[in-house]
Amino acid sequence: MTWLWAIIVGLVLGLIAKAIIPGKQQIPLWLTVIFGMLGSVLGNWAATGLGVNETRGIDWIRHLLQLAGAVLVVALGDRLWVSMRSRRKHVA
Repeated sequence: MTWLWAIIVGLVLGLIAKAIIPGKQQIPLWLTVIFGMLGSVLGNWAATGLGVNETRGIDWIRHLLQLAGAVLVVALGDRLWVSMRSRRKHVA
């Protein structure tokens, strides 16, 4: 069940990140999920470092850090994906 939850959170965070980033991202859905999961891990790491990973009630700060991590990873990953795809077209 933990992996299923991680995939769902990754999908939601990845899609929200794609909606926040201006322009059209060219990464496929499966990569959006992976980048969303990586962003979630990055946000959890930052929340732990700041000491806000365990609070009473809803962990809004942790969730915002997860979203910020997802935006960062999706933006960087999309640029990397586009650059790799354009290199393949030039080689072929």
